[in-house]
Amino acid sequence: MKLNMSAPTHIPVLLEETVRALAVQFGGRYIDCTVGSGGHATAILERSSPGGQLLGIDADPKAIEVARTKLEAYRNSVLLVNDNFANLEHICLKYDFQPVHGILFDLGLSSLQLSKDERGFSFQHDAPLDMRFSPKQELSATDIINQSSEATLDNLIRSYGEERNSHQIARHIVRKRPIQTTRELVKVIEQAVGGRRGRIHPATKTFQALRIAVNHELENLESALRQATSLLGFGGRLVVISYHSLEDRIVKQFLQQQSRDCICPPEAPECVCGHTASLQLVHKRVVTPSSTEVELNPRSRSAKLRVAERITRQDRLSDTVEKLYLQTGDKTNGWRKPALLGKLRMTFSLS
Repeated sequence: MKLNMSAPTHIPVLLEETVRALAVQFGGRYIDCTVGSGGHATAILERSSPGGQLLGIDADPKAIEVARTKLEAYRNSVLLVNDNFANLEHICLKYDFQPVHGILFDLGLSSLQLSKDERGFSFQHDAPLDMRFSPKQELSATDIINQSSEATLDNLIRSYGEERNSHQIARHIVRKRPIQTTRELVKVIEQAVGGRRGRIHPATKTFQALRIAVNHELENLESALRQATSLLGFGGRLVVISYHSLEDRIVKQFLQQQSRDCICPPEAPECVCGHTASLQLVHKRVVTPSSTEVELNPRSRSAKLRVAERITRQDRLSDTVEKLYLQTGDKTNGWRKPALLGKLRMTFSLS
């Protein structure tokens, strides 16, 4: 089926806040790890022109198609890659796109995926229970629903969906299997919990849990955050927008840990971890959408933005490539030139 490039309309969440948090500058290099429909990417390219460059990554091949059309005016400044951000370091090495001035993760589903998509991300449209961002992935939501034990489903829905009725829902799913479509699953969930009672639909959390499990979203996020830190040039910014507590907890804990010199347990008499802070928090408090933005774009209501900046302590640098670079006397306000850094890495690899 041919993809409609003009619909649906996607409104980037916390757009101005994101651009400010990234401290976008002329000629900068940036990575949008979830390029989606290209909303944030467009703003980054506008602010970094002339000379700005952007690497856009998305696991969804449909999103890459939409972004390519959206960013056509910047085609000479954009590299779009259909891959999962869990492979961030590999992608940057492959395309020689490092170090960078800023990295963005916008973790929410795009309007493209929440519209009448044929993969079953939304319970508001009847579709096969797929939920894979990429067709290359083997495990689908149908596999999980129809092959997992009741105990496994209970744990998955409770852990990833934070659903208090997980036991009843899991029991009803097992009784009604096989389940093949979103409409069938919604009906089973409504029967399990007795229909809609609160502000959100009773299927919301179960669908979230299945999507997270299918795409290994939490594990991939933890891995990608670690990789992102090493790809930032000194002074570069890491910006993450999350939409539910599980994601935000991972981001918050990671940034807090990486902004401390010591991560030993509080009861430890002295520091033995040898950990050195690599990030500093730019905002102590999380950034959330204004009431005006929420009114214009209800999907933004749960968004939380966190931002940190890459730092270094020269007195603690070991004999690494980065230290050798700093000793060359290059004065670039902490920005490392890729060509020189590459030569230094080559020297180290041959020694």
